[in-house]
Amino acid sequence: MSTSHPIIAVTGSSGAGTSTVKHAFEDIFRRGGIKSVVVEGDSFHRYNRMEMREAVKAANEKGLELTHFGPEGNCLTELEDLFRTYSETGRGKKRYYIHDAIEAEKFGQDSGTFTPWEDIDGNNDLMFYEGLHGGVVTDDANVAQYVDLLIGVVPVINLEWIQKIKRDCANRGYSSDAVVDIILKRLPDYVNYITPQFSQTDINFQRVPLIDTSNPFVMREIPTADESLVIIRFKDPSKADFPHYLTMLKDSFMSRPNNLVVPAVKMGLAMEVILTPFIEEMMNKKRQRR
Repeated sequence: MSTSHPIIAVTGSSGAGTSTVKHAFEDIFRRGGIKSVVVEGDSFHRYNRMEMREAVKAANEKGLELTHFGPEGNCLTELEDLFRTYSETGRGKKRYYIHDAIEAEKFGQDSGTFTPWEDIDGNNDLMFYEGLHGGVVTDDANVAQYVDLLIGVVPVINLEWIQKIKRDCANRGYSSDAVVDIILKRLPDYVNYITPQFSQTDINFQRVPLIDTSNPFVMREIPTADESLVIIRFKDPSKADFPHYLTMLKDSFMSRPNNLVVPAVKMGLAMEVILTPFIEEMMNKKRQRR
């Protein structure tokens, strides 16, 4: 951890709502005049899209599974190196993974490829990471040790599966059976490398639907925000201003001494209300250190 060069990491699987958190942080940074270095977790995948297909095929021929959830599919030691270097110097190297045709046109490269590595200059206030492994710890890499504020974003598992099936069928042309097969193959890596991070987060946002999702494999509509609640868990409740949260967030309530429940339609507002003081404190400590 670093007072001079702090790192904020948002960890959660694809479709979990990490983009909502990213937008909340962008608003906080803009209002606070904070210059952030943004690092996307996808940029630390080990393989580009075509290479990943070949690597998965080769692994399957050996009776193994290779997924983006596990260490074999990612450069986790390199991610740890970046976090360590940045926390010490405010510098490092980053790149970008090109997801689709719109980004491909922007960067002048094919989708599913990486941009070249580029240097991070020292003219910044903090690093913001958003991806799968912001708080991961494995036998070979300990990324979590360098994170100053770790945020988890995760829906209940049935909702996560509903979102994935809906997205992959609509946007990627997969059949429902193919998506279910992917879910089953990724499950061991999800259990071993993704879920343990949520026990280490400083603040965890979990979306819970209020409708029946008992069979996610037949549902075709994602529960709306009006049909959901968000449970916000604080690792250290002494750092939370619950009276302020309850006043600012209409219809919110506490379910445990360290758990706040808010309507999902207020998730973005809840993030800004809760996270802004943490960022302000971080910046004050940075200025005092200088």
